[in-house]
Amino acid sequence: MIKTNKKGETYYESILRKGYTRRDFMKFVTYMSAFMGLQSSMIGQVAKALETKKRLPVIWEHFQECTGCSESFIRSDHPLAADIILETISLDYTDTLMAAAGHNAEEAKQKSMKENYGNYILVVEGAIPTKDDGVYCTIAGRTAIDILKESAAGALAIITFGSCSAWGGIQAASPNPTGSVPVDAIIKDKPIIKVPGCPPIGEVMTGVILHYATFGTIPELDAEGRPKQFYGKRVHDSCYRRPYFDAGLYAESFDSDEAKKGYCLYKLGCRGPVTYNACGFMEWNNGISFPIKSGYPCIGCSSNDFWDNGPFTERLENVPGFGIENTADKIGKIVVGAAVAGAAVHAVATNVAKRKELKRNECLGEVNEKNIKE
Repeated sequence: MIKTNKKGETYYESILRKGYTRRDFMKFVTYMSAFMGLQSSMIGQVAKALETKKRLPVIWEHFQECTGCSESFIRSDHPLAADIILETISLDYTDTLMAAAGHNAEEAKQKSMKENYGNYILVVEGAIPTKDDGVYCTIAGRTAIDILKESAAGALAIITFGSCSAWGGIQAASPNPTGSVPVDAIIKDKPIIKVPGCPPIGEVMTGVILHYATFGTIPELDAEGRPKQFYGKRVHDSCYRRPYFDAGLYAESFDSDEAKKGYCLYKLGCRGPVTYNACGFMEWNNGISFPIKSGYPCIGCSSNDFWDNGPFTERLENVPGFGIENTADKIGKIVVGAAVAGAAVHAVATNVAKRKELKRNECLGEVNEKNIKE
């Protein structure tokens, strides 16, 4: 349950009030700065901002969803985050986590939106049904469409947590019987930060809010409205099975020896080569694992229309691999055709070694060229 927030507190003051030390605070700042993709030289700036700025009011709405995003949010793996997150952002309304219910909860939301009009962040979890005037998601007799428009009116910006509010999610999957749509299909006049995933990683959700709280601006977004620091690379790019992909070594079935040895899961439907997310380097549950590491292909849950992109275990066609013209299939055929089975595993190490050597030679060449010019 959320305890009553003391208005006017800075982030740092709220942390100390909870019994944490200055050392705990700096560990948290360092931890989250790293996850936000900031250089170590920025840690001091983040700490100063959290020491001096008032907590950012947040209104969190729930519509067509499973509450998985909230579950992920409160399970950040940092020892402080699960507690500090809720205190830090002055979470004034979320019907899932707050102690109040019914009329009391609604009064708290209306009061916060009125007092902080133009200065709060609206978080939306869940898609919004539009068919039949939106009757398929009503709260206290009001449709999700109506509630969303009211809550968005005084918001500084909107953060859509999860693929449901970002893309429409499973509710919008064919045949989409309720006419479900993402938030940006209804709200057109507010900055919208999309944080997709089913659910997103807890630290990603925390990092997006803290970025706005620290710098007063939304993070740099990609063409689809996602924060680049978390969605700037493919899952494929940071996957520990990537060398096997490059060497053309794939698991043909889930119970094969290749699968047990950790070979690439591309042929079993892995969407890692076309999915942008931080799973590969941030991982889940205290940084212990992520789907691919646990033996199951990435299903592309942070991608638009991922529910309609074919069976999750159906292999992709013509996925870009090493080089611009090559595809994963072509790479596999070349490597497998050129090497005997006994030398296949060695190809992985060789591939990595060659790349490192080429990179080292390139760097040496640049240094030598610079020395010659000087």
